[in-house]
Amino acid sequence: MRRLLVATLLAATTSIVHAEATPKERLLTPPAGARHYTISSAAGKHGDVWAWSQPDGRQAYRMSMSLRGWVTETDELVTLDSARRPVEIAINGFTDSGDATEHFKVDSNGVARWKTAIDAGTAPIGSKRYNSYGGPPLASELDVDALVAAGDKGIDLLPTGHAAIAIGQSLQVDGPTGPKTIKLAFLTGYGFSPSPVWLDSDNHYFGNAGVVSFLPEGYEKTGPTLKEAQDKATADMVRGLAHRFLSIANHSPTLIDHVLMFDSVGGGYIPDRAVLIADGKVAAIGAAGSIAAPAGATVIDGRGKTLTPGLWDAHQHVGDDWNLLQNVATGMTNYRSPGSAIDDALSIYKRRAAGDLLAPDGKISVIIDRKDPLAAQGALTVSSGVEAIAAVDKIKAAGLWGAKFYTSMDPAWIAPAAAEAHKLGLHVHGHVPAGMRPLEAVRAGYDEVTHINFILMQAMPQAIVDKANTAARLEGPAKYGKDVDLDSPAMTSFYAELAQRHTIIDPTLTVWEPLMTSDGSAISPEYAAFTDVAPPAVVRGWKIGGYPLFDGLTRDDFRKSFAKMVDLVGKLHKAGVPIVAGTDGYGLELVRELELYQQAGLSNAEALQTATIIPARMTGMDDRTGSIAIGKTADIILVDGDVSQNLGNLRHVHTVFLDGYRLDGAALRGASGLSGMPK
Repeated sequence: MRRLLVATLLAATTSIVHAEATPKERLLTPPAGARHYTISSAAGKHGDVWAWSQPDGRQAYRMSMSLRGWVTETDELVTLDSARRPVEIAINGFTDSGDATEHFKVDSNGVARWKTAIDAGTAPIGSKRYNSYGGPPLASELDVDALVAAGDKGIDLLPTGHAAIAIGQSLQVDGPTGPKTIKLAFLTGYGFSPSPVWLDSDNHYFGNAGVVSFLPEGYEKTGPTLKEAQDKATADMVRGLAHRFLSIANHSPTLIDHVLMFDSVGGGYIPDRAVLIADGKVAAIGAAGSIAAPAGATVIDGRGKTLTPGLWDAHQHVGDDWNLLQNVATGMTNYRSPGSAIDDALSIYKRRAAGDLLAPDGKISVIIDRKDPLAAQGALTVSSGVEAIAAVDKIKAAGLWGAKFYTSMDPAWIAPAAAEAHKLGLHVHGHVPAGMRPLEAVRAGYDEVTHINFILMQAMPQAIVDKANTAARLEGPAKYGKDVDLDSPAMTSFYAELAQRHTIIDPTLTVWEPLMTSDGSAISPEYAAFTDVAPPAVVRGWKIGGYPLFDGLTRDDFRKSFAKMVDLVGKLHKAGVPIVAGTDGYGLELVRELELYQQAGLSNAEALQTATIIPARMTGMDDRTGSIAIGKTADIILVDGDVSQNLGNLRHVHTVFLDGYRLDGAALRGASGLSGMPK
């Protein structure tokens, strides 16, 4: 099913030529009386989608959205046959991932042809149904109708895949026309895990709920209620998996012998070691063959394998139970969430502690932003410095770890709100508010700056800085980044002050690599290893055309600016600025993030420290995690291959030790939607 509200990020290396995206003014205009859906979150409304029938019988859709400055303007025309199967689809417009143009048509011989900004193909249609790459999300109502009609057998998809729907509980909601009964259903075949969708009483599409909800106009206030219901249903599905993996049998002692061990504190690899895990902790470490296995222990031959502390994703917006399970499957035992809803955070902590949720352990911040059309979705929104301080107090009262300020904040509110946070023992970090440069934010109280583009903002023209709460926060660095002198006195002085203040940087290079380097012709390096083991619909969504070009710039210009971002990480590290590795994505991107740090000039061991001991120290959890040491919690991973020679071997997870529980890597992958070992 089409990607719903946020772009999937990918990169490419060679060139494909496409027609220019259709501009907004040439897209369809919805008529009076068109069905109207809105895109909204706790921060407000972000966009609209309309649906109507053309005089010739074609179904028409139009979407207009600005999500924190990332703009989508698309339309879609669908021609249906007598069985209401699409025989022609035309999508036009653009998203923040590039040209949205897409055409699909079935000829008189039953042969389907399709072309998008990232692929093209031909195949007999048979009984299959074309799975659109993009387009307004409301058009997915046609697919939902087909899945409901297909029942348990589901539908085969073009270009590939198979989808089905399972209908569950009913719920009554209030809206413009009074009480309405709707039903929760789960779709399979479009992602790694079952995804929730809401149907009306006749089993037609009603909407989607989440941090960002897509619902009929007038039903926006029901979004949180629907999200709560679907979260509970998802938790029920995941609970059984957690109980199976966290069994008493999996908590028995384990001896890993003759293994290459990563010493994250010393920053090196120690060959031929023995490590005993018992009672949830590291019980002994010694030379290979020097530790006797206790009675009943499992012994693992570590030859040809590497034992490292479990990985940290320091920019993982946790919240989805299935994604947390997949994080564990890919070696993540800890995280730092730089922005989650308070209720979601507390639910994760509670269910994980009870053994009802298989998830990494970590620390969570909450986003604070000014009430504004460009406010971050899911943020605590404020209208004054006093309210900003009150929001900080609310985060502390909830027992969470940090306050994250966002791009629409009034710069004058940062210092007093940061002072309150520090008084309460909270970590202060975030995006840099429009009108501020990163050094000003640090001087106002930031302990950490998230995203490398905001660090590069130090060298941007004032006009870009003043609009950093719009798409200018990418477009400025994309346009001017290639020409920044990273060795200028101003920049070297900037690095030195960050180092002197011990300011932490969370680069998330894997966010910017696909947007700036991709032209739609190849899978990004961050996902390439997973293409053979991920669902086909997910893999297709990993291809994007790249951020739309502007002002006469070329894709090569964008690539040069991204290369400057990579170099900037190296300059920061060399100056002594702490770096923590984060993805702002699935978490699958983490190893690629480390590979980019190597490209920036960090050694293999230094890159791995950014995902082990450094984030553990940042969160104050280094007394129990982040390194392999006697007495510490056994948050450890065993991977196939020599990581000292190739960081990519971190993707080859053999065994995960989570709080001392021994979890089989293959079983974890299967439960989380991966069909095998990544390449």
